[in-house]
Amino acid sequence: MSSFASMKKQSSGGLDKLAKAVEALNTDKGEKSDNYWKPEVDKVGNGMATIRFLPASPKDGEDSLPWVKTYSHGFQGPGGWLIDNCLTTKGEQCPICEHNSGLWNTNIPENQEKVRKQKRKLNYVSNVYVVSDPKHPENEGKVFLFRYGKKIFDKLTEAMNPAFADEEKVNPFDLWTGANFKLKIRKVDGYQNYDKSEFESAAPLLDDDSELEKVWQSEYSLQELVSDKEFKSYDVLKARLEKVLSLTGESAPTGRKTVADEVKSSRPAFSRDETQDIPMGKSSSGSDDDTEYFSRLAAMDD
Repeated sequence: MSSFASMKKQSSGGLDKLAKAVEALNTDKGEKSDNYWKPEVDKVGNGMATIRFLPASPKDGEDSLPWVKTYSHGFQGPGGWLIDNCLTTKGEQCPICEHNSGLWNTNIPENQEKVRKQKRKLNYVSNVYVVSDPKHPENEGKVFLFRYGKKIFDKLTEAMNPAFADEEKVNPFDLWTGANFKLKIRKVDGYQNYDKSEFESAAPLLDDDSELEKVWQSEYSLQELVSDKEFKSYDVLKARLEKVLSLTGESAPTGRKTVADEVKSSRPAFSRDETQDIPMGKSSSGSDDDTEYFSRLAAMDD
């Protein structure tokens, strides 16, 4: 458990730690829905809300990060839906990813199209404080878990590591020196787009430290989301995959010998998919990430 006083004392020095963690993400390779907040959009797909990303939960300890990175699978086959966390989240081998890499390595367009529909999906989860939620004002002033994709994570990264020298670095997760995030959603080419989202000027979330501490203490544990109990075993996932894709009795292509090394060393794949719900249909991620990821696997098999 970390102390509130200790966190405030270290407030100005936390940015370097987070920046290093972001760099590490770029080089390394079950949910209670009522705890999660999601912005609502109108009939044409537009929406807006203001949130504040919060520091690491006191339930996770002082050395924890204010986000967790997760991979999941969600697709439908002849035998029903497969909606499960991907074992690569923990750096372990995943039978679904192995099956996908085997299909991709065939270089058959039909198989590669199947892979795009079955690929793992990247998300991040953080605690957030809802400042403004026009569609659901009852959420304002409350703490929720928030699942988001790489586009929003890039906004956080840019705040911590601005591209231009005249821009001030901001720790967006800090209660005192952070900044509120104006989440602006548009529908572009049929998919949710977050490009117009932006941070406001840096300022304390609230003026009263006692109220800030209440907010902090009400955060959810992020480490629980990636604990072993949230993942099925390799063998169980493999059985689920065979049932959903009706693979029993067939010789399903795999790339098992390469996946363990790949998940440790590759950058996040399929990172443009910002869709937050599963089951999911057509993906908004482009094919470039898919091609690069599976092409690397194919090259390692040669």
